[in-house]
Amino acid sequence: MDNDFHALRRILQNCHTLAVVGLSAEWHRPSYFAAKYMQSHGYRIVPVNPRYAGGQVLGEPCYASLLDIPFPVDMVDVFRRSEEVLPLAAQAVQIGAKCLWQQLGVANPEADALARQAGMDSVGNRCVKIEHARLFGGLNWVGVNTGVISARRPV
Repeated sequence: MDNDFHALRRILQNCHTLAVVGLSAEWHRPSYFAAKYMQSHGYRIVPVNPRYAGGQVLGEPCYASLLDIPFPVDMVDVFRRSEEVLPLAAQAVQIGAKCLWQQLGVANPEADALARQAGMDSVGNRCVKIEHARLFGGLNWVGVNTGVISARRPV
């Protein structure tokens, strides 16, 4: 899985449309919090959750499945249990996504292998919000050791 500094930075710089599978409409859920953060930093969020299909989450139309999205998606960001990721990875390949991102606590090696075999980037057991804040935001300003050593702010 692409969990090194340079790969994560490249992925977050090149993937601007994020299909968030399992995105909840409840503000206190981690999926909502992470997606709202990414949306506020200029990323297009595409909610994917059958519970809210036909409605909206974060002001965006929600789809029941990745296969229902009528436009290209750069990243499939998965907030589901690890055992549910493999079919989602197959759908991500089918729709031509560039990256499969398995959120913190989610890591399915078979899904990772399928994504890589299709030429996609694959990230596992990482939070897209935390990684974005660590690599591009201001986590270091509040005393978090980000592992990024530089005299200037990353672009």
